[in-house]
Amino acid sequence: MNALPLLGIIVAAPAIAGVLLLLLPSRARLLVRFTALLGAAIALSGSVVVAVRYDRLLGGFQMEERYPLVPKLGIFLRLAVDGWGVSLLLLTGIIIFAGVLATWTLKTREKEFFIYLLLLVAGVLGVFVSQDLFVFFLFYEIAVLPMYLLIGIWGSSHAVTEAGPFRYVWKVLDIGGREYAAMKLTLMLLVGSAFILVAMFALYVAAGSTSFDLEHLASVKYDRSLQLWAFPALWLGFGSLAGVFPFHTWSPDGHASAPTAVSMLHAGVLMKLGAFGIMRVGMVLLPEGAREWAPLVGGIAVVNVVYGALSAMSQKDLKYIIAYSSVSHMGIVMLGAATLTPMGWNGAVYQMFAHGIMTGLFFALVGLVYERAHTRHIPSMGGFAKIMPGVAAFFTLACLSSLGLPGTAGFVAELLVFVGAYQSAHSWWALPAILGAFITAVYVLRAVKTIFWGPGPAEKFVDLSDAKKTEWGALWILGAALVVFGVWPDLVLSFIDRATPDYLSAVLGGSK
Repeated sequence: MNALPLLGIIVAAPAIAGVLLLLLPSRARLLVRFTALLGAAIALSGSVVVAVRYDRLLGGFQMEERYPLVPKLGIFLRLAVDGWGVSLLLLTGIIIFAGVLATWTLKTREKEFFIYLLLLVAGVLGVFVSQDLFVFFLFYEIAVLPMYLLIGIWGSSHAVTEAGPFRYVWKVLDIGGREYAAMKLTLMLLVGSAFILVAMFALYVAAGSTSFDLEHLASVKYDRSLQLWAFPALWLGFGSLAGVFPFHTWSPDGHASAPTAVSMLHAGVLMKLGAFGIMRVGMVLLPEGAREWAPLVGGIAVVNVVYGALSAMSQKDLKYIIAYSSVSHMGIVMLGAATLTPMGWNGAVYQMFAHGIMTGLFFALVGLVYERAHTRHIPSMGGFAKIMPGVAAFFTLACLSSLGLPGTAGFVAELLVFVGAYQSAHSWWALPAILGAFITAVYVLRAVKTIFWGPGPAEKFVDLSDAKKTEWGALWILGAALVVFGVWPDLVLSFIDRATPDYLSAVLGGSK
């Protein structure tokens, strides 16, 4: 136990900042913003301190904190961090700090917006350090549920052409509306949570109904029959948040309707909760089930990669391009997990980190472009680089990381996963995965060329301007991270690689 409950402070800081916001008057707009920024800054700085203090030579779980919640049911607030947790805490800290800066100019109900945003982040941070499955699930739900209000109140609607035999149904359901996107996201993720809950209590009962502690649950050898149905239940449950095909359809609509900071967190960290849950809970606790279902998980992952890339290439709405791109890139994460190889698993977790930074930058930039151009329709844009050169430069950087250019964080992650796929029992997985990367290069380069570098009607958009004040902070933080962690990946990869062998040996060892 540590004298300073560092992990508890990191998780609690955003929530406490949210409580402080409740006490502030709505008219104190600047104070509201600085309070939200303070909560995000404590989470980020605390994550950096955790990374510095974590002993990579020792490895394992460190900085443990344990507080009783319902001891009779074996429920404890047990927090600890390993190499995976360190990297994902850093990711979350970077994204929330940049997200507050990117939303600094919000003019509608800022106080309530930041309260829900900080509550969401507290849930995300809690998931990455929870070592009790019940508390893990509780934080998971805290991270997901605020999205309904954040999108439903502060989101945007967009027109969808009513066509085909179901055009009347589209009109009734308000397809393209922010309320539709918020409700669809919430319902699909709640159904996924139901699968998780059933599997979670099945493991608890099978382990003796004495503790939800993840270490205790991992020490139990479960019946093969239980593993064969509980693993796909967890995969479906967590996979609905990770954007696993065909349960991904909430994600593009949610991305397209969400405000800037929510889109950054949605793609940057929320989707990672799903992938993290599949690997940390599903695969580690149910190794035999993971091995049996790995071919299906990998096969659907390559569908994710290619389908997401092709869908992104067909879009004309800028946010939908990034949204479907996220579906494709999360397919790379799941492909790395399905390889059951050290290279693939390192690549999967590093892809979570790299993709989180990249999409955070993408959505911050999309928010800037939309705020100034008042449209996301790519064919109607063009030549924006003449008026907003800084935004154009950072957008190009994000595109280069998305297509996997050497020197960016995206290249490192994808290379590890592709090599892991080739080394796996299903080496053919590498081919469609590489094809997906090629398609990604096509649509991101076409988009950046049309919007910024090609000839176009930039002069017709009277409100165009480059980034300003705090907006620059968000762009520089995320852009610098893409380059730094691309040139020097060991800064994060050394943490990830320290945890991967222990988890993978549990999965491949079979008997526990």
